[in-house]
Amino acid sequence: MVRALEDGVKGGVWYTLWDKFNTPAALESAFAKVKANDGAAGVDHMSIKDFERDKDKHLRALHDALKGGTYRPSAIRRRNIPKAGSNELRPLGIPTVRDRVVQAALLAAIEPIFEREFSENSFGFRPRRSAHQAIERVEHLLNAGSKWVVDVDLKAYFDTVSHPLLMVLVKQRIADGRVLGLIETFLKQPVEDDGRRWTPIVGTPQGAVVSPVLANVFLNPLDHHMARQGYEMTRYADDFVIQCRTEADARRALTEVTRWCNSVALTVHPTKTRVVHVSAQEGFDFLGYHFRERRDDPTQTSLWPREKSAKKLRTTLKPLTKRTNGTSLSAIMAAVNPVLRGFHAFFKKSIPRRLEALDRWLRGRLRAILRRRAGRRGRSGGQDHQLWPNAFFDKLRLFSLARAPVQLALPRGG
Repeated sequence: MVRALEDGVKGGVWYTLWDKFNTPAALESAFAKVKANDGAAGVDHMSIKDFERDKDKHLRALHDALKGGTYRPSAIRRRNIPKAGSNELRPLGIPTVRDRVVQAALLAAIEPIFEREFSENSFGFRPRRSAHQAIERVEHLLNAGSKWVVDVDLKAYFDTVSHPLLMVLVKQRIADGRVLGLIETFLKQPVEDDGRRWTPIVGTPQGAVVSPVLANVFLNPLDHHMARQGYEMTRYADDFVIQCRTEADARRALTEVTRWCNSVALTVHPTKTRVVHVSAQEGFDFLGYHFRERRDDPTQTSLWPREKSAKKLRTTLKPLTKRTNGTSLSAIMAAVNPVLRGFHAFFKKSIPRRLEALDRWLRGRLRAILRRRAGRRGRSGGQDHQLWPNAFFDKLRLFSLARAPVQLALPRGG
């Protein structure tokens, strides 16, 4: 298959793919990936550990069912999880472990085919690509003068993808009837939601292993269409921005992307989508960051965590730093430091003063714990900063978001 990808297949269409993923070795490799990604049990209540306990038996049964044409996926268990920094809920589909294994094997076969066609400016859920690369591209274009931004929000994208239109795109590269039938079967998996079972007629379930690549297949024509029109679009899954040099170009880009989306039954959110000029007074959010022109140097861009991202961090840390927390300070540090390190790993491009504000907020909560333990009433004040200065928390090895580059460069024990 690798050789065929390099040399090309006749007409660019794959007629035999079934044998590429329905092998014991492919299913074994697929389970390893499912195990690495972890995840909850599906409607059959079988966990990854349960599956692994009799792995050989389960994989053999999957291979036989696929080979004999008797494999049928189970229903997807749906859970509604909170959106970061919002009161809205995001529907998450949880397939069974056995179905995730089959999807992982299928993904390994079909992803390389479509990868060759995807745009260079698409970064979401793709091998060797990341959100940081998308952020860097947006920052580069801003610094190059493309400061009129179309901030696009697609309304319920994953729930509104047209199955027939998606399959038309898939069939442009895959002609193996059994593979096409399997993909359609996954698109039409029943969904169990609070005791109710229903079959979707549109959408790709968030949480399914094959959903990200299918979502990219559906939006890939938009990537190339906007590039042919001369627009600089940066996309991460269904989250994307278009950058222009003039307001007129940005307005035309919005009209064009809206027209394209309407043609494939997608909806550009009427209130969340906007055209904005990035200045020192106004910016926009993308992939968790807030982008804004620097006051001291308008040719450069400042980045920091958007308010929803900062709020999510504070929400995570609050239960760990209650004033009534009775554990030792070292135990508190052991609980909060991994959270801070994870946050910094993504938001390390932020300007230090914005990260320092979060450091100050956290130190304030820690001082409130110490104040209570010292039997002092009321809120913390200036004296607390003298009793427990920043250096006090440094000695306890509290991870600092603002000074992380220095801390991470120190040797162990430094």
